[in-house]
Amino acid sequence: MITLYGMGSPNVVKVYIALEELGLPYEVKPVDVFTGAQFDPAFRKLNPLAKVPVIVDSDGPDGAPYTVFESGAILLYLAEKTGRLLPADRAGKYDAIQWLMVQMGTVGPMFGQLVHFTRFAPAGNDYAKSRYATQVHRVFETIEQRLSETPYLGGAEYGVADIATFPWARIIPALLGAEAAAQFPAVTRWADKIAARPAVQAALAKVERVRAETTPFDKAEADKLDKMFGRGKYAVA
Repeated sequence: MITLYGMGSPNVVKVYIALEELGLPYEVKPVDVFTGAQFDPAFRKLNPLAKVPVIVDSDGPDGAPYTVFESGAILLYLAEKTGRLLPADRAGKYDAIQWLMVQMGTVGPMFGQLVHFTRFAPAGNDYAKSRYATQVHRVFETIEQRLSETPYLGGAEYGVADIATFPWARIIPALLGAEAAAQFPAVTRWADKIAARPAVQAALAKVERVRAETTPFDKAEADKLDKMFGRGKYAVA
């Protein structure tokens, strides 16, 4: 049995989708990040960075329980555990891993900063919003080109790179607007194809349930948000 610690953020959605695609039995333990639950000592023993997602696999390597944090590492762990979602040949495997790293190193951070400065920062951050919106456009221009040439990010097969990128790609219309989304027709076709997968639909339904059990960001206490973002009295610089 795998225990997933998380809430409804895109990085957690990746893990829901992978678990559903792989048919692995799992249970979810919600972590209410907008009330500071990720800073509890018991949770920080699982992830010293105080971030979700985290999984604990009761049947880990050599049959012993094993904890994995960082969403990209979790996807690779689950793929190797099951022998699925990564191509078997070495070149194909690293094609997929490269595009997984694009998501981890660029898509997620740029989108995350754009969301932060759009939803959580005080007024007067026009430069930051413009910068991160531009970076999101640039990386998706590259992803658009890739998906104009191959059916999936890793190549011919659906896998970890697609699962990692989809939760961010699907919010392009909401975050950047329909006009921006229209600039990426190959991305839109790819995202629609993934959204139609039964495992993805099951995962997203479960994500909505965990969101209902955790605090929405607009209901969070100001001090909790300050601690989460390392600002105010929690800032060190």
